[in-house]
Amino acid sequence: MSEECCGPDESRKARTLQRAALARPSTGGETGGVSTGYAPASTAADAHDEGDACCGPSPAQRAAEEGEAPEVRPPWWRDKALLPSVISGVFLVAGYSFEWSGLAVPATSLQGVALLAGAYTFVPGAIRRLSRGRLGVGLLMTIAAIGAVLLGHVGEAAALAFLFSLAEALEDRAMDRAKEGLRALLALIPDSVRVVRSHGETTIPAVEVRERDVLVVGAGERVATDGVVISGSSSLDTSAVTGESIPVEVEPGDAVVAGSVNGSATLRIEATAGGRDNSLTQIVTLVEQAHARKGERARLADRIARPLVPAVLIAAALVAAFGFVVGDPELWIERALVVLVAASPCALAIAVPVTVISAIGAASKFGVVIKTGETFEQLGTIRAVALDKTGTLTRNAPTVVEVHPAPGVTREDLLEWAAAVEATSSHPLAAAITGAASRTTPASEVVEDAGRGITGRVGTHKVRVGNVRWLNIAELADAAGNMAARGMTVVAVENDGHTAGLIGVRDELRPEAEETVRMLHAQGIATVMLTGDNERTARAIAQEAGITDVRAEKLPKDKADAIAAMVAARPTAMIGDGINDAPALATATVGVAMGAKGAAAAIESADVAFTGHDLRLIPAALAHARRGRRIMTANIVLALAIIIVLFPLALFGVLGLAGVVLVHEVAEVIVILNGVRAARRPRGVPQASATPAQQPEPLLT
Repeated sequence: MSEECCGPDESRKARTLQRAALARPSTGGETGGVSTGYAPASTAADAHDEGDACCGPSPAQRAAEEGEAPEVRPPWWRDKALLPSVISGVFLVAGYSFEWSGLAVPATSLQGVALLAGAYTFVPGAIRRLSRGRLGVGLLMTIAAIGAVLLGHVGEAAALAFLFSLAEALEDRAMDRAKEGLRALLALIPDSVRVVRSHGETTIPAVEVRERDVLVVGAGERVATDGVVISGSSSLDTSAVTGESIPVEVEPGDAVVAGSVNGSATLRIEATAGGRDNSLTQIVTLVEQAHARKGERARLADRIARPLVPAVLIAAALVAAFGFVVGDPELWIERALVVLVAASPCALAIAVPVTVISAIGAASKFGVVIKTGETFEQLGTIRAVALDKTGTLTRNAPTVVEVHPAPGVTREDLLEWAAAVEATSSHPLAAAITGAASRTTPASEVVEDAGRGITGRVGTHKVRVGNVRWLNIAELADAAGNMAARGMTVVAVENDGHTAGLIGVRDELRPEAEETVRMLHAQGIATVMLTGDNERTARAIAQEAGITDVRAEKLPKDKADAIAAMVAARPTAMIGDGINDAPALATATVGVAMGAKGAAAAIESADVAFTGHDLRLIPAALAHARRGRRIMTANIVLALAIIIVLFPLALFGVLGLAGVVLVHEVAEVIVILNGVRAARRPRGVPQASATPAQQPEPLLT
């Protein structure tokens, strides 16, 4: 029944294409054209079955590129894919009604129609696959239905066809439901956008936006693709994309992401990505690939299901042959057909895929992009988390946190002198100092001494700003030591040869970092800080966050080696955002990139990416994955238990064909419904607000 076991049935693929699965983004290479709405697509398994899909554009890509009108998954009562099952069920009930009334001929006719309607959904595909030498659960059901008819059990054959087709249709709907969050991501891209051309502004479809185009985004409009603000100042609501409820203030030079909602002022944005290949379409592509590779439990289910299909056929043949040996072939052929159905691995084949797809789709809604099914399962095994400091635990935005003027110098004067000299400097600490000063007038005669500091003239004063090794701060040495012990970078200021004071600059801890570490510890997960920063600063930040295991002054290779040692002891996740984290991310059991601001190398090396910055997504994602693994395990146990229990009951005639079919398909529906539970929002996910008038239901709330 499931394509995860033995490959997709063609009839199923046709229904999937008709039922508007996820549209694949495309740029003509690995990434296809993106539709701003919904478009049909084949599944990942289809790509392997249909040679064209893996090497050329998929039906989804072609539909998106050609601008075909996509379809939305309809309510179940209007879903045409359920029509064959509905017809089969109605005629089956009518047939049994006539049979109970003693009208045998009308009853058989109605049951025959029910059989044909149900069999239409799986028999053609099973025969086509058999012609290519491939076995599947559909073949078992086809043989069982034909055998039942030959033995005169038309009603039982019709019941089998009805229940099998219904369970398959319900599985399709479960898969589609799991993908709806991804379709909603694409819906965040507007249909059209205003761009600046040589002859003025013009409106074009969003998918036609090219890199370096200048977009005009008015108040309340959505940003069509990633870019950089070149004129205008406004606030952006990014809650639907990143999950952050506080609007982000932007001005020229600030980066913006596709799907953000502009505030009250018009912005001009230079596109840094095309309309077909931006952060939103890349997220959809990554999640769409999630079920192309399978995790440990999925492989376990496959290892059981694949040999089970031919084993069931052999067992049924042996049971039938036994009938000829004992002289009662009719009885034992009938039992062989019942055994065929009882031991078919329908529920086992879908036990993992429905859970994985539901869970990964749900994770994408709250800002966690999990690239593969294997990653999802490994995420549920994590017992230790290593976190980078800069940009992960901290904001990666140095700020002045303490000012210590010398006697006779005011705080304002100290900051003003330092800011005047640093006004034209490109040093990372310069922006922090100039931002802290209430007023800044650039100094004259500015000279930089690389690695030490900077000198300039502020009015009639000669001012030097630099590190404490360059300037003599003997009288403030104790204060400098205390500031350094608290994780600050100490900047000394000298005025006309006299120490004017100290300025403490620090990359502040994210406000949710301490809570995140506490949540991880509550889950029994150990935390480690891995950083290239100096030992004193690293330990100060780690102490505030509640991390006791600190490994500082690590080069990229040192980080990777440390992660390798941790992985050898227990499953370990690495959380980072920079290029220097890429080796460690690739080495970890699961690498997690802080995706919204992370370096491309880090995101590419990671198995999981966060679209937002809230660290509380880490414990939420880990808890979500562990719950998904529990659901997978329960599904596999239930599926195997059904086979183990039904096989002897069928073999010894305790249950007939109708009873076995009913139990089997009810169990399959239970497995599907249990798997869909993995789509529930996990506890601890940070809440995001949204304005209903401006945007659809937020994806990452």
